[in-house]
Amino acid sequence: AASGELAAILRACENDITPAGARDAAMIAIAYICGLRRAELVGVDLGDYNDQTGELRIMGKRRKERMVYPEAAAPVLADWLAIRGNEPGPMFYPIYKGGHLSPNRMTSQAYYNILQNRIAAAGVKDLSPHDLRRTCASDLLDAGIDIATVAKLLGHASVTTTQRYDRRPEAAKRKAAGLLHIPY
Repeated sequence: AASGELAAILRACENDITPAGARDAAMIAIAYICGLRRAELVGVDLGDYNDQTGELRIMGKRRKERMVYPEAAAPVLADWLAIRGNEPGPMFYPIYKGGHLSPNRMTSQAYYNILQNRIAAAGVKDLSPHDLRRTCASDLLDAGIDIATVAKLLGHASVTTTQRYDRRPEAAKRKAAGLLHIPY
């Protein structure tokens, strides 16, 4: 997802003044900023988020816990939490007709469907939840964050997995090689 596509999807959420608009914007922002898998996103509980420190505890694959830092998504998340309230339980609730919040855990398929609806509303070409995760990794690598740190943020056991997400062009490799010097 290019930044323009992500902006269009979030605008589609913003244009929806129902509680679902705020929830969907928060889910999409957190999924991208933290590079979360679908199951990780819907598995987040309100108690996993510390709005004072900006830390979000994620339970990843094979019950591996990691901390992520959704600071850039904090305003979007705050808007949703103002609607959601502070009752313990899942961070993201299903919303029924008439804007009724149901304090239950959403399924990863429900999140997939929400994203597809928001993508269609934004007029963006087809994207998957995993594309947001991939884009997070690529954007961090493009910004010069080392691959080991990106692997830790994404919860990859090996940097080899993270390397598959690296879409930096040959020009970036050429520039990097040009920084080296041989004293000859």
